[in-house]
Amino acid sequence: MDLQAIEEEIRKIVPEECEITGIYPEGLEIVIYMKNIKLFYEQEQIIIRLASTLKKKVSVRADASVLMPPEQAKEKIMEIVPKEAQITNIYFLPDFSKVMIEAFKPGLVIGKQGLKMKEIIFTTGWTPKILRTPTIQSTTLDMLRKGCQVHSKSIKKTLLNLGKKLVSQVPDNPNWITVSFLGATQEVGRSCIYLKTGKERFLLDCGINPDTSDLKSMFPAIGEFDVILEKLDGIILSHAHLDHCGFLPFLYKMGYEGPIYCTPPTRDLTALLITDLLEIWEKSSMKDFNVPYSKKDIYNMLQHMITIDYGEVVDISPNVKLTFYNAGHILGSAITHLHIGDGMHNLVYSGDIKCSSTRLFNTADTSIPKIDSLIIEATYGGKNDNMPEREVMEKQFIDEINQTLSKKGKVLIPVFSVGRAQEIMLVLEEYARNNKDFNVPVYLDGMILEASAIHTAYPEYLKRNVQIRILTNDSPFESEIFKIAKGKSREEIAESEPCIILAPSGMMSGGPVVDFFRLMAENPNNKLIFVGYQAANSLGRKIQQGIKEIPLQNGSSNGKTDLIKVNMEVKSIEGFSGHSDRVHMIQYLKKIRNHIPKIFTVHGEAIKTVEFASTLAKAFRAQAYAPQLMETIRLK
Repeated sequence: MDLQAIEEEIRKIVPEECEITGIYPEGLEIVIYMKNIKLFYEQEQIIIRLASTLKKKVSVRADASVLMPPEQAKEKIMEIVPKEAQITNIYFLPDFSKVMIEAFKPGLVIGKQGLKMKEIIFTTGWTPKILRTPTIQSTTLDMLRKGCQVHSKSIKKTLLNLGKKLVSQVPDNPNWITVSFLGATQEVGRSCIYLKTGKERFLLDCGINPDTSDLKSMFPAIGEFDVILEKLDGIILSHAHLDHCGFLPFLYKMGYEGPIYCTPPTRDLTALLITDLLEIWEKSSMKDFNVPYSKKDIYNMLQHMITIDYGEVVDISPNVKLTFYNAGHILGSAITHLHIGDGMHNLVYSGDIKCSSTRLFNTADTSIPKIDSLIIEATYGGKNDNMPEREVMEKQFIDEINQTLSKKGKVLIPVFSVGRAQEIMLVLEEYARNNKDFNVPVYLDGMILEASAIHTAYPEYLKRNVQIRILTNDSPFESEIFKIAKGKSREEIAESEPCIILAPSGMMSGGPVVDFFRLMAENPNNKLIFVGYQAANSLGRKIQQGIKEIPLQNGSSNGKTDLIKVNMEVKSIEGFSGHSDRVHMIQYLKKIRNHIPKIFTVHGEAIKTVEFASTLAKAFRAQAYAPQLMETIRLK
């Protein structure tokens, strides 16, 4: 149905008394602007008829001419909403006739059966978008939410361009479907898959390999494969880790102007991690390395990110429907289901998944409909990759810590700022809560606190018990055992009383953890505990494998290198990873209860992707294969 046909149907259904002033396709939805919005909402059957007739998401907003002036509207909103909601910010978006209301208790802004929201609309004209205030202050969320107001016009332009494109194209079953693998093939890093049909072009993820200094293998093979950015219909982002999102701003630098589809937390965490990556790159001393993009490119990217909730089915082209499902890996991580054509093919891309229990998230969703082809990660897909039971692993972790503290040593734990850091925080917080004599400080460095703040803005994405604690002002991320490392120099912390230090990066490829390691490595009373995957070429893997002397730049302006002796104890505790082992992944696929004819294993070392493909072929009587870099495979 083109825009003219959509307008005709809307005007047939909506009474003239509503005074429609404009009908626009804004991104993935059709927006109707009208002067008498109260009359529209009083007739609920209109909304039902619109949805069933158009088969599209429809929003209704007040025409700009009937909007109450912002300052007056702000006063009215504060009168309508009870003080207990604790409103912290109100941002007006005149280009959308919307008002963003930030509050500690969003439910009180919405009201019972949405009555408070409706009162705001009827009284002021402005349509509310309710946001949760994080319990920990977040500069990232402040930047993004204020940015919606500052860049309102350009965001509106982007959405209108996309909307017009989507409604102007006619559905037509494509003649063929192919996938090309431009990264993360028989390796971990630079995830990027190029999906082509006879009609459309999409990228699934576009990351970097942050744990290599080899520039040839740092970025996905987009240039070598000649991906034409102007012809891309969109990019689908599974989650915010840099090996999946770190190359996205470069595409905008090179002229891409299309959308990125992701969940709301993925957008926010992507902003955090990519901004930090840029700062690291700008300070980099890597030979022949040119920073591939700037802050301007990051801001441009953020203005093109369109958020979709789990379970929401959206048309991202005339022939492709997208649905996200919880992947259980990190906050907002998603399994991607693509329904291509009129039942022609169903492609599922796992991204990174966690199919077993964690403290933070529910396990990966199994309610996925038909799957014709599956692209699945194989990080722990090897024959010997078997994770210990959760209780055993956590006990070992705490025992290792206590053993070191009893010797007056310090424990250094390399973590990913997003995911593993929060998981470890929950384990330590519970132990401290149940053992009152455990009063050693746990120092948080790098972006850990900022990432934790973003978690508190999305409690609905977390496990029920964590969600309840955040909603009842008892956030585990704000326990008194956690101390912010910024208040002291790293030298002070490394030389002070026994403590635990959580510091990024998780694979020791750079960041605060390397500074702490340099200061702590030569003391045999100290301990380094790995709680996550270490890539093949990372510093973390080398230390894990027992290297005893490591050359590290001393951080001075002269660029000199010191030879660091590794006298500290090194331990690896499997099971905290955000990836599942092969046994849990096989169990997970069996729970889906779908026959899967074609399976492709990615995101794992060569031997593991091959072994996992072989295992899946036998377990599911499927064609299973570990693709090579730049290999193209026809699905249909």
